[in-house]
Amino acid sequence: MSQSNNTTPPTSEKLQKVLARAGLGSRREMETAISAGRVKVNSQVAKLGDRVEARDKVSFDERPLALRPEEEVPRRVIMYNKPEGELCTRKDPEGRRTVFDRLPRLKGERWIAIGRLDINTSGLLLFTTDGELANRLMHPSTQVEREYAVRVMGEVKREHILAMVDGVMLEDGPARFTDVQEFGGEGINTWFHVVILEGRNREVRRLWESQALTVSRLKRVRYGNIFLDKRAKAGEWVELTQDEVDDLATLANLETRKVPALTPDEKNRWNRDKHKRKPVQAMRKPKTKAR
Repeated sequence: MSQSNNTTPPTSEKLQKVLARAGLGSRREMETAISAGRVKVNSQVAKLGDRVEARDKVSFDERPLALRPEEEVPRRVIMYNKPEGELCTRKDPEGRRTVFDRLPRLKGERWIAIGRLDINTSGLLLFTTDGELANRLMHPSTQVEREYAVRVMGEVKREHILAMVDGVMLEDGPARFTDVQEFGGEGINTWFHVVILEGRNREVRRLWESQALTVSRLKRVRYGNIFLDKRAKAGEWVELTQDEVDDLATLANLETRKVPALTPDEKNRWNRDKHKRKPVQAMRKPKTKAR
């Protein structure tokens, strides 16, 4: 293990990058795990800024990891049609449904969400086993287009549209839509399609709120070149084709890589998982107060 400095050999890599590539989560999640002391390198608790080489022994939550070169990491991508009411987290302490509940199970790998949607937003979510692909696509410098269908309450005027395209100052910095198109509707409920180049928290809603307008429905319909289509109904997922995965890799400035074929065991498991449903929790009777 070596610290980041000018003499670092070219064979070493940042620890969080290696962990993300192993499918344990995004780089940001891995930085949090390192800071929390969950990662060890050569039996020593790792620190942010540490770099590792192929010969180093890395463990995560006391479990040893097999470090693989980037070209050996399986690159699978699935598209999930998120319904409203699901959380973009692996586990919820309150027991609410999460986007990971219906995804197909993996052996030795984890699904990494490429971006997030808040609980009241529905639509397209991409998941991959390739941590580097996820990190590249989420990084602001990649400038990946995200398109949303938005139903807006209130009278939308031309000056509102121009202001949001020119850019407005939100509490966490400037923000803007690169395109806004009206898609019909009646009265105070009008549908628009908007395009944005980053994924800050509630950014689409906050841009409309800056014009004193309220978003009543929000659905992501496109991420980069991938459109939400009829292959996945609400609450369902579909594995992307080789061409679609290659398009995402090119967008992320990565070499294309063959999507591995599913083994018979994986096919059976994925087919079972595709039709699984989380049991509905029985409603609890309200407690009667003692008189």
